[in-house]
Amino acid sequence: MKVLVVGGGGREHTLVWKLLQSPKVSKIYCAPGNGGTAKIAENLDLSDGDISGLLKFAMETKIDLTVVGPEVPLVNGIVDQFEAKGLRVFGPNARAAILEGSKVFTKELLSKYNIPTAGYHRFTSADQALKFLRSQKTYPLVIKADGLAAGKGVLIALSETDARQGIGQIMEDKIFGSAGDEIIIEDFMEGPELSMLCFVDSNSVVPMVSAKDYKRIGDGDTGLNTGGMGAISPNPLYDNALETYCLNNIIQPTLDGMRTENRPFKGILYCGIMITHDGPKVLEYNVRFGDPETQVILPRLKSDLFDIFNAIIDDRLDEIDISWDDHACATVVLASAGYPESYQKGYSISGLESIRTSTVFHAGTKINSNETVTNGGRVLAVTSTADSLERALSQSYKNIESIQFEGKTFRKDIGS
Repeated sequence: MKVLVVGGGGREHTLVWKLLQSPKVSKIYCAPGNGGTAKIAENLDLSDGDISGLLKFAMETKIDLTVVGPEVPLVNGIVDQFEAKGLRVFGPNARAAILEGSKVFTKELLSKYNIPTAGYHRFTSADQALKFLRSQKTYPLVIKADGLAAGKGVLIALSETDARQGIGQIMEDKIFGSAGDEIIIEDFMEGPELSMLCFVDSNSVVPMVSAKDYKRIGDGDTGLNTGGMGAISPNPLYDNALETYCLNNIIQPTLDGMRTENRPFKGILYCGIMITHDGPKVLEYNVRFGDPETQVILPRLKSDLFDIFNAIIDDRLDEIDISWDDHACATVVLASAGYPESYQKGYSISGLESIRTSTVFHAGTKINSNETVTNGGRVLAVTSTADSLERALSQSYKNIESIQFEGKTFRKDIGS
């Protein structure tokens, strides 16, 4: 079977790596891919946003299954267009992908169906939002751009000055583009975070093993939000009781609400949850695998991912036996200096060939004259599996010492 994986980050390298373990998969194409996928699949000179180009390639090449990694093509309707041509494609359609595409839609859905989340207000102009601030006495507040912002559209305002600056940046300076045409201002929630990812078809929900990611750029969860600087699995706070509560009070009511709104969901549902003193509450929804959570979840998957994807497309998820490895997994992201703001590309990466006890998933890399060079903010994810989380982390950090590129930066407290 021929598979097309859409995307070019660490998540997509991990998906390619896992799908190649299926005896049913004979060939994988990746669009656009990266330096890591180039070594195990065939990269295409197509961006993940070029839906018409991807559709043309899939039809001409007779692709048996297309797997969409990033959120942007999902929100923009790639699944709808592929299905209209009779192609098998994994992911939610555009009506369902709005769960990630619009924070306003999601907050209003959660409110309508009494699903626990932070209190919020929505604004379509900076003047409205600034007027609202004058009545606020309690900080921090959370300011969110409505649309997609590559995982960075959330600002935590510690004071009115911070809030005013954040509103100006999002709504007037447009640092996140049109994603900032509308904003949400939320109550600040405190507590540990939990990433809950589920396989979902029209009839069934199957939770994956738990994970925790580390969003901030700096040790001790300081500095700017990023796409993710590392992850661990399992999450030490996660147990059967918590899973059951979240399924019954958050995940299933959300899916039921989406169905009622004529937006049935099928694919990967990722719920970011904060465990507050009032109980678990929704932080956000994503409609695809998380990055870097994928890098610690899929190494623990013992079942055939190709079979799972096809079962979901055919609404046969309840017929699939999904099993997981009991070992712990940890990943540490190596980033470019300056990320998540401005950074340089094109630096040579050395030491990759010496890594034996970790798997290195590429994100922001490319091959330049047979040399692997940096090509993004998050460059590599050094991933290890062991019989304990402590050993997995130790393994990853030890191997990080062997990998060198100019400006290499990483958090030293993943797993804390």
